[in-house]
Amino acid sequence: MASKITEQQVEHVAELAKLEFPKDELGKFTTQLGNIIDMFEDLEAVDTDGVEPMTSATDRVNVMREDKAIKSSKDEQEALLNNAPETDGGYIKVPAILDESEDGE
Repeated sequence: MASKITEQQVEHVAELAKLEFPKDELGKFTTQLGNIIDMFEDLEAVDTDGVEPMTSATDRVNVMREDKAIKSSKDEQEALLNNAPETDGGYIKVPAILDESEDGE
């Protein structure tokens, strides 16, 4: 069933994910992606009627802490910014993820 996936489709998916790999490995990745899709088709064929949906593999109930903002000291802020590769005006500067320009830069 892996033959459903073409090398052009794999190249397209890699481009969308901003991945690059050597052309000589394209066949390997095409086969692997085809195998992954085959596994999902196998799972889709499993009869799950009467199976209760679950949101966790354990019976633990919300073990996360409350998400609450805490004011940090100036020293803590400076320590954080000193660890960042690039800062700007007291903020951590990160590269753009979404690039809508045509040149890809």
